[in-house]
Amino acid sequence: MTTYHFIGIKGTGMSALAQILNDSGEKVQGSDVEKMFFTQDALEEKKIPIFPFSKKNIEDGLTIIAGNAFSDDHEEIIEAKRQGLPFYRYHEFLGEWLKQYTSIAITGAHGKTSTTGLLAHVLNQTYSISYLIGDGTGMGHVDSKYFVFEACEYRRHFLEYEPDYAIMTNIDFDHPDYFSNIDDVFQSFQEMSERVKKGIVACGDDEYLQRIQAKVPVVYYGFSDSNDFQAQNMHEGETGTTFDVFVRNTYYATFTIPTYGNHSVLNALAVIAICHYEGMKTEDIKKIHSFKGVKRRFTEKVVGNQILIDDYAHHPKEIEATIDSARKKYPDKSITAIFQPHTYSRTKTFLREFAESLKLADHVYLCDIFGSARESDGKLTIHDLKALVDNCKIIDINHTEILSQYDDSILIFMGAGDIQKFQQAYEAKLSKF
Repeated sequence: MTTYHFIGIKGTGMSALAQILNDSGEKVQGSDVEKMFFTQDALEEKKIPIFPFSKKNIEDGLTIIAGNAFSDDHEEIIEAKRQGLPFYRYHEFLGEWLKQYTSIAITGAHGKTSTTGLLAHVLNQTYSISYLIGDGTGMGHVDSKYFVFEACEYRRHFLEYEPDYAIMTNIDFDHPDYFSNIDDVFQSFQEMSERVKKGIVACGDDEYLQRIQAKVPVVYYGFSDSNDFQAQNMHEGETGTTFDVFVRNTYYATFTIPTYGNHSVLNALAVIAICHYEGMKTEDIKKIHSFKGVKRRFTEKVVGNQILIDDYAHHPKEIEATIDSARKKYPDKSITAIFQPHTYSRTKTFLREFAESLKLADHVYLCDIFGSARESDGKLTIHDLKALVDNCKIIDINHTEILSQYDDSILIFMGAGDIQKFQQAYEAKLSKF
């Protein structure tokens, strides 16, 4: 019996896939840097061994799964290829593994992780399923009816997959280090649509998704009248958002979700549409109201008289959506955004858009740009963004106590890098007061 060795096992997708294989009865181990990551807890709970990177980890009898963040000159990859061991990149192995199941891919520029988590939650109320969520969460069952997984468009990795169904949340320009423009992004989604075998559920309010030419039926969802599944009569209350769903202009049912904002309703509508399409009972789909969320997506913590929110938002539209959710959930509180840009290429491309989205907050603090090892920083600095946002400040991790002045307020820590360390530093400062 082979042992699957994950190079970069603490990555969000890698961690989730390792858990799925472990739950399915496979032998799993992995290696990574010794720095602590939030994905590590679940691996340790399942007693999956994690080793520091070393070519000595590579032994006969292993099947290697390498994270996409690591190039071919990594010491373990070099050693694995020298020994001639079975070798896969993350997306290549996942493409093979999901063929055992009725697979549902969730893809889009924004909302993938939340929608994947939401769909997994609803289907899991009724069926035995496997799922891979981009927050590092994975669950496997050998007798799964469905395999629900997040499919990322970056570097066209999602073209390794041939899912039975796909949910497409939106198409937007991101990853400017790879995609040249929005048309390049659209073309990748067009190619993805041609790999889907049974059906696509797509947001009909997205102008680019309306242009997709698929070989399978496309069911559209959204707020406009032209959609097959339409949300109407939204109402926000203390426990979440309630809305009516109409299927081809006929009232279907009323649903409540524990989240806020138009983007949250759209994510839920996508899940409702595919569950309806698969013939689930309405009362089972309504269990959507008990969803607890996914990691690093509007994750709340009450500290003193402030509410601290940790969010993965790293694109201007995601920042807008996160601030909108906070406004709707806490309409009487001020909002302070603490934002860490992720990659120099993205910051440069969307510099003015970032500035406009951050202006939606009452107060803004900026952290230094979290760069990628694959790029050069050029001459861009955080001060270029600061110059475009009135009255914003640069925050130093050693002086986070400045945030304590915002009494009875919402603090949103946003970014895809290590923004969590700023929240942790702030909490540590508060504990000493």
